[in-house]
Amino acid sequence: MHDAKSPEEIAEWHRWFGVECNNRAWALAESRMRTAADTDEMIAAAHAAAWHWSAVGTELNRVRAAMLLAHVLALAGEADRARRHAKGAYDYITSHESQPWEVAFAHAVLANAAAAAGDSSAHAKHYADARRIGTSLPDEERAVFERTFRVIPSPA
Repeated sequence: MHDAKSPEEIAEWHRWFGVECNNRAWALAESRMRTAADTDEMIAAAHAAAWHWSAVGTELNRVRAAMLLAHVLALAGEADRARRHAKGAYDYITSHESQPWEVAFAHAVLANAAAAAGDSSAHAKHYADARRIGTSLPDEERAVFERTFRVIPSPA
C-alpha cells in the first residue's frame, strides 16, 4: 500500500518534475544532432513539463510550457500543433507586461512554427523580430536566447 502524500508534497513533486522535464526538453531542443529517439524524448519531456505545470504552475508557467511545446513540435515537423501552441503563447506574452527575453522567445518560437508550416511570410517577420529583440538582450539572457535561436531555420 502506498503512503498517502499531502497536497503540498504532491505540489512539490509537480514543481520538481516540471522543472526537470522543462530543462531536459530545452537541452534536447538546443542540440543540432538529435536522433529520432532524442526527438521522441524531447516531445515527451515537453508534454510532461506542460502537464506538471498545468497542475501547479501560474498562468505564465503554463504559457512558457506551451512555448516550449510549440518549439519542440516545430522542430519535429508537427506544424499544425506547433502553430496552435506558439500562437497562444505569443498572444499571451504580447498582450501582457512581459520581459524582453520572453517577447524574443515568443517571436522565435512563432518563426519556428511558421517555418515548419511553410508560411514564409510569417516565418520571415517573426524571425526578424526575434533577431532584433534577441540581439539587444543583456549578455546572459542573449546567450540563452541564442542557443534556441540558432536551431531555427533562417528565412530564404
